Amino acid sequence: MQYNFADTKIEFLKGVGPKRAEMLGKELNIRTFGDLLQYYPFRYIDRSKYFRIAEIDNDLVYVQLKGKIISIETHGQMRASRLVATLKDESGSIELVWFQGIKWIKEKLRIGEEYIVFGKPNLFNRSYNLTHPDIETLAESQQEITEGLYPFYSSTEKLKSIGLNSKGISRITANLVLMAKLSIPETLTPEIISKFRFISREEAILNIHFPANPDILQKASLRIKFEELFFLQLSMLIIKQIRLTKVKGNCFKVVGEKFNRFYHEKLPFELTNAQKRVIKEIRTDMGSGKQMNRLLQGDVGSGKTLVAMMCMLIAIDNHFQACLMVPTEILALQHFETISRMLDNLDIDVELLTGSTKTAKRKQIDKDLQSGKLKILIGTHALIEDTVQFANLGLVIIDEQHRFGVEQRAKLWEKNEIPPHVLVMTATPIPRTLAMTLYGDLDYSAIDELPPGRKQIKTYHYFDSGRLKVFAFMKQQIKEGRQIYVVYPLIKESETMDLKDLEDGYLSLSRDFPLPEYAISIVHGKMKAADKDYEMQRFIKGETQIMVSTTVIEVGVDVPNASVMVIENAERFGLSQLHQLRGRVGRGADQSYCILMTSYKLSSDGKKRIETMVRTTDGFEIAEADLRLRGPGDIQGTQQSGMLDLHLADIVKDEKIIKVDGNVAIDIITEDPLLQMQKNLVLKEQLKKIKKVKGNWEKIS
Repeated sequence: MQYNFADTKIEFLKGVGPKRAEMLGKELNIRTFGDLLQYYPFRYIDRSKYFRIAEIDNDLVYVQLKGKIISIETHGQMRASRLVATLKDESGSIELVWFQGIKWIKEKLRIGEEYIVFGKPNLFNRSYNLTHPDIETLAESQQEITEGLYPFYSSTEKLKSIGLNSKGISRITANLVLMAKLSIPETLTPEIISKFRFISREEAILNIHFPANPDILQKASLRIKFEELFFLQLSMLIIKQIRLTKVKGNCFKVVGEKFNRFYHEKLPFELTNAQKRVIKEIRTDMGSGKQMNRLLQGDVGSGKTLVAMMCMLIAIDNHFQACLMVPTEILALQHFETISRMLDNLDIDVELLTGSTKTAKRKQIDKDLQSGKLKILIGTHALIEDTVQFANLGLVIIDEQHRFGVEQRAKLWEKNEIPPHVLVMTATPIPRTLAMTLYGDLDYSAIDELPPGRKQIKTYHYFDSGRLKVFAFMKQQIKEGRQIYVVYPLIKESETMDLKDLEDGYLSLSRDFPLPEYAISIVHGKMKAADKDYEMQRFIKGETQIMVSTTVIEVGVDVPNASVMVIENAERFGLSQLHQLRGRVGRGADQSYCILMTSYKLSSDGKKRIETMVRTTDGFEIAEADLRLRGPGDIQGTQQSGMLDLHLADIVKDEKIIKVDGNVAIDIITEDPLLQMQKNLVLKEQLKKIKKVKGNWEKIS
């Protein structure tokens, strides 16, 4: 068995050991040599320059000094104690102060010895000092791996307590880099390296940690970013290639009686051209004999549910079952009621399965599923339970798919011998750069027009001082027969966050909108499902005019008569979430409004979010702005973790690299679909290593 340097456990690295290794694993997920090599600095400081003590001023963020310790004193007692050493050079002297690790530092310091000191100047009593500076003897400093740019690594309080602050991590990384010089294999082909004039991978790793100068740091950064984004896109293209060439799918040959009856007799309104185009794309996929893996993207209110239901009818016409999995019970119930209503009198059994479904009902659903009598099952995570077995599952549809983890989705794939066709839907517009990296293995459809008659939602921003105006507007809308959502970010008052909480808001609204003239519903995620449903139904039936809610109504609530969405503490929500909430109104023919309420204390990002929402209703523009503000990690969501495992690259800042990477990957796969040519074996080997770490999701979108 070949020894793999990168897989060596981190405890065997000089300066680590079992205790530090355990903490590195828990705190930073660093468990092997390879993990530490990929734990890159977040900032660099030029350590080639030394300041004279007399040169220190307020404009200097960090300083590096060279001088002799002329005094060492301990002040205070017990927890109030501090260590003060005085450093002197030819221009003056400065105090070095430590409040922690006093015993260890005091043992290290020697009066009269020359030291290199690095830290952040603080002005105290008209004199500068350095608190908790990095300090080492001149001899120790000369042993450092580089005299150029000095790396800074992110650490945690627990790691700092065992000596693994930025300096400590830098030291063990230096030990590793010196060992690794002959053990860092190349991962790109000679053609790619030559074409883009990349430095070697070994040089890139060395210089991303300890760069001699800014020029070599830039070259190292470019090489590593290219590699991360290239292999992400290459792996997606190969997964897609394998699916298209090796994974068989059920062939839905006919568009039969159920589909045609619905289309000609039951269709509630004329399909938009975008809906027709998407249905045609999906029909072609499902009739190809290959397994469909398609992403359907459409803004809130664009008619994705109708498209999904019509695709289910194609499955049923071909003697298969279909299921629709959604993230919340409210959304599942909404879909169940909508689809059941639309399929009325078509002799198609539709059922709802959620965590609240009673045992007797579950048993009947399981029996009807296995016999094939039940054709459409709609539900939440309950669908992936092992007890749920289909007779012949042909189509899986997942709504708001980003809310499900990869492993959760995989369980649905395994419920049929031949993988079912898969349609994943999202109302969250995906920026092009994110789509290219996260969803490169999927075919793509977009419903890019709204149904006719829909009016653009008008969005306004009010500070808390304008609340009386907002209340007056709400009363006018209610007088005209409209209904209103009021959304809060919290359920109960928080001691740490000064937000308008739902319970306080409900009481306040009850005073300004009293019975019997007004009625208010209240819904939040901690309510029992039956209570939630009761309150929702009151609002849907028009028995209440105001729905006070948390973000539980972000998806799935469809009340055409609701024309106003008031969002309290709007600055606390992300752009994507604000856009989703706004999409709960504007579903009828009346003019709808979104009112964003905020305090005067708005951060720079908060102002940008509010300004974006007021300026545009274009979901794609909002998604791009959200990506710029929040970065890819937040948008992707924790449940997707591991799929976009970028250590250095940034899909917002590195859009140009993504485009170049994508073209290179396409050229390679076009010439050598399964990477079997000799020149591409190095790429194949690297993909194997990545797959080993991240898992194999070749059949999963």
